[in-house]
Amino acid sequence: MAQLVVEERGSGKFTQDVIAGKHRLTADEPREAGGNDEGPGPYDYLLAALGACTSMTIRMYAARKQWPLSRVRVLLSHAKIHAADCADCETKVGMVDRIERAIVLEGPLSADQLAKLMEIADKCPVHRTLTSEISIVTRRVEA
Repeated sequence: MAQLVVEERGSGKFTQDVIAGKHRLTADEPREAGGNDEGPGPYDYLLAALGACTSMTIRMYAARKQWPLSRVRVLLSHAKIHAADCADCETKVGMVDRIERAIVLEGPLSADQLAKLMEIADKCPVHRTLTSEISIVTRRVEA
């Protein structure tokens, strides 16, 4: 299991260091939410994970099929919406999270290839994680 460390930086109310192996990232909240805006927020990283996984999954599939895909771009947004406004949602009361994902596929691809690549997008592991049951086990450990 991959381990990632997130710890307070101490330079701001919400500023966090994110350590993933040899990579260091910063997470924060925007100023209007009380942060220093030193990095993307938690939902930005969630969207980045989905977008990166989507693009990589599409790229791997197109490469395996030797299709002429020249570029993939994934545009994402997140919002909390009223459950009553979501016709496809099981939840009918309160708020639900909505992620909108738009995918740009560049290259001389046929209509069938484009349709297949859009189908493949939903097979990326992060998409599957976000749309399946998730078990998060939390425990306290000594410093």
